[in-house]
Amino acid sequence: MPLVSMNEFLPKAKANKFAVGQFNMNNLEFAQAITEAAEELKSPFIFGVSEGALKYMGIDFTVAIAEAAAKKSGLPIALHLDHGSSFEVAMKCIRAGFSSVMFDGSHYSFEENIRLTKEVVKAARAMGVSVEGELGTIGGVEDDISVDEEDANLAKPEEAIRFYEETGVDCLAIAVGTAHGMYAGEPNIRFDIIEQVSKAIPVPVVLHGGSGVPDEMIRKSIQAGVGKINVNTENQVACTDAIREVLNKDAKVYDPRKYLTPARKAMVEVVKSKILLFGSADQA
Repeated sequence: MPLVSMNEFLPKAKANKFAVGQFNMNNLEFAQAITEAAEELKSPFIFGVSEGALKYMGIDFTVAIAEAAAKKSGLPIALHLDHGSSFEVAMKCIRAGFSSVMFDGSHYSFEENIRLTKEVVKAARAMGVSVEGELGTIGGVEDDISVDEEDANLAKPEEAIRFYEETGVDCLAIAVGTAHGMYAGEPNIRFDIIEQVSKAIPVPVVLHGGSGVPDEMIRKSIQAGVGKINVNTENQVACTDAIREVLNKDAKVYDPRKYLTPARKAMVEVVKSKILLFGSADQA
């Protein structure tokens, strides 16, 4: 099965009150773990690829890995640029074979964010590629993006609604109190904002910073209108913990397969738990 746009499954997710997971691909083992878990539970999913990951893996290898996963599994899989910083980066990814892109114009003024996002949507739609937009500023650290807590700002519902109406994005990430990375305490999620925006627009709301959010908050977010949830840090932590455990037990281990195999297994369990929590099992 070829890679698909997020429109293959996000409308169904919104209509049926489940969420599809975006699991970031950082190397081959991440891609294998995510695919294995989704195959077992028959779930659609999204490979999220940040610009930092693109630099690390190379765009051609990234697309080839995702296409191999889609072909092998037969699942509806979207390959999605995460936090694309410019029109040029988005177009580069589309030309290379990405089936979905995010344009993150949240650091621009509201009007400029709309203008630039509209340009991406127009070009992407001509290629059958889905687009995610972002409004408000999500705190935390992801790759080269770092936003202090005091600089994060919540999305205004009326602006989010207008943003959708003027851009026509296929899903909309809004800042509602989550953050990239792991949480020191519990996040304070504004479910009222999610619900108000979701009721007013036909496309799903996206929850960034899904790692470490308590399960009950995730369920409540989905009921409020979230249809896509991003997870990266929990897989990174599981991967690193498994590798560290192997190397701490035996300092003479040098074969990467000896520590990457348990790392991959650890990530499979993380992804399976998220798929079950999000309600996307058996939705492929």
